[in-house]
Amino acid sequence: MKKALKVTAVIILVVVAVVAAYVAYVFLTYDRIEDHQTLELKAEATYDKVSTDTEYTIVTNNIGFGAYTADFTFFMDGGKGSVAESPESVKKCVGKAAETIASYNPDFVLIQEIDTDSTRSYHIDERELMAERFGGYESAFACNYHSAYLLYPITRPHGASNSGQQTYSRFDISSAERRSLPVSTSASKIVDLDRCYMETRIPADNGKELVIYNVHMSAYGGSDNIREKQMNMLMEDVAEEYVAGNYVICGGDFNNDFTCDSVVTFNGEPSEKGWTQPFPVELLPDELSRCLDYTCGYELPTCRDCDIPYKEGNFTIIVDGFLITDNIELTYLENVQTGFEYSDHNPVVMKFILK
Repeated sequence: MKKALKVTAVIILVVVAVVAAYVAYVFLTYDRIEDHQTLELKAEATYDKVSTDTEYTIVTNNIGFGAYTADFTFFMDGGKGSVAESPESVKKCVGKAAETIASYNPDFVLIQEIDTDSTRSYHIDERELMAERFGGYESAFACNYHSAYLLYPITRPHGASNSGQQTYSRFDISSAERRSLPVSTSASKIVDLDRCYMETRIPADNGKELVIYNVHMSAYGGSDNIREKQMNMLMEDVAEEYVAGNYVICGGDFNNDFTCDSVVTFNGEPSEKGWTQPFPVELLPDELSRCLDYTCGYELPTCRDCDIPYKEGNFTIIVDGFLITDNIELTYLENVQTGFEYSDHNPVVMKFILK
């Protein structure tokens, strides 16, 4: 009996030591990329400068790291999935995303959740897959998620992640910069690693600049306070650019109910999930507005909840979209409906004219 108790005690101590070592590893390897990081520009653009009174097309799409087929569920949303089904599935999903986006012949593309070297996507550099569709575009990448090896779920760990945002432009990018957003300083920072937005600057032929922000705000680890700080930081940058006379577009995944009413419109009742709360309209400066004038005349979803496989009637919401300054004219807006075939987000297409 004494021997059995000793063996049990040793096993418990070993388990405790291993868990403690793993927790220490996760927290000790946590680090943040410093703010105002200058980003490397890849390839060459087809054109030099944008012009006024010319219509341009921009598309934003969170591609869900190439994992989200319609039947994929995610453990952090209450589902079961932690990694993509297979390398072939990742390539198919990313390829389908690129194909759909390219079909709109965009001048600018904003991608979120594009993996570069992650366990969850079999260490496939998804930038290379996207680049096959976007010859003639200049691009920049900003990392907004780099994590230690997440040993959960135990049966198929999510692993280490390296992911971020990619911006493509048919017009010359004079500079690209990564801005580090405020994130939680509590333990929840482990699931909300290194949020950022990317600023790209495109010269215009009237001496001004088109400044495009590729945005992916906090979802899992962000409190209301953190989300407000993130939005205020972005709005300060927008206001500064507008005062300088520039044109500004903010596009991406805002992780809020972008229209403020899509949750109820699509689902019939409010939701308590943090990323489904109404967009903080009160934080927008007067010169900046949400693009809500959908060309079809009504709202269509851009995101699904991933607790269960998708089918029509499941929980959906609009969290993706564009903000523009009042020196830009909106001419077309569409939330593309893909049946969530290759991502848990649908693309948003906008056409615009610089005044």
